[in-house]
Amino acid sequence: MADPKPMVLVAAAALIDTDGRVLIAQRPEGKSLAGLWEFPGGKLEPGETPEACLIRELEEELGIRVTNACLAPFVFASHSYESFHLMMPLYLCRRWDGVITAREHAALAWVKPSKLGDYPMPPADAPLVAWLRDLI
Repeated sequence: MADPKPMVLVAAAALIDTDGRVLIAQRPEGKSLAGLWEFPGGKLEPGETPEACLIRELEEELGIRVTNACLAPFVFASHSYESFHLMMPLYLCRRWDGVITAREHAALAWVKPSKLGDYPMPPADAPLVAWLRDLI
């Protein structure tokens, strides 16, 4: 058997506005998968829960504050990349404080779930689109 790939745990959020649109963020130049659209979030730090990670990452990336109570577990992605395996729980979030600002991304877009497939996404994010389209 080949050496097992390291497991990377990333938490992501589907922020949903009052019109039912989902926020996606474009990865900036210089990062892997640059130019692709993703759900905001990031890697868990040692000992961190997915919810604590999202609270931290959404403040860092978008300048908004969310609480545990506003994060609803929805679905997860499990995807093998060449050098690691990614596990990514996706949470739904409909309430936050502050104004969403692109602090770390090239661009942000509010997109109806039926149109999310029009945006190129990393392989781990793309399968989540069908769940959002069908269930929100």
